[in-house]
Amino acid sequence: MDMIMRMVLFGALALASLVQLTTAQTVHVVGDNIGWTIPNSGASVYTTWAAGKTFMVGDTLVFNFEKDQHDVLQVPKASFDGCSSQNAIGSAIMSVPANITLDSAGDHYYICTFGRHCQNGQKLAITVSSTGTPGANPPTSFAAGPSGSVPGGIAPPPPSSSTTVFASFLLSLSSIALAIFL
Repeated sequence: MDMIMRMVLFGALALASLVQLTTAQTVHVVGDNIGWTIPNSGASVYTTWAAGKTFMVGDTLVFNFEKDQHDVLQVPKASFDGCSSQNAIGSAIMSVPANITLDSAGDHYYICTFGRHCQNGQKLAITVSSTGTPGANPPTSFAAGPSGSVPGGIAPPPPSSSTTVFASFLLSLSSIALAIFL
């Protein structure tokens, strides 16, 4: 009987670990290796990058760029289309790396407000989903711009979400139960 109890508790612990792994949020490094810069071939770089991603509420966008050379500003669609900082959603982020946690479903638009960077293709549009549905919906046309530099940096881990906290609690509770019964 003691062996069966141990196996049941071990199975519960393993299941709790799997739940935690499947609910972990994703960190998306915008632009991958080129980072957040004026792309050589225009915004098609960010369009292509976003098309291959699924963005979910709770995920984190990491914008890597050179300090004092770029920034990140979330704007509504009209401001995105016109490369305008009017009606901004929050303030421009100038710290490197700029980490943005996606806290709502729907369309999200980001631009660089330095000079003509946005007009030269430094802008990103994504669709964030609250379910498992793929959500990338990037813009389709932009002007080509001059090359930028390749930024560096390491992305920090994503912040906790309620599902991850719950899974961690369940894992801890299972560990305590296992310790009591052994």
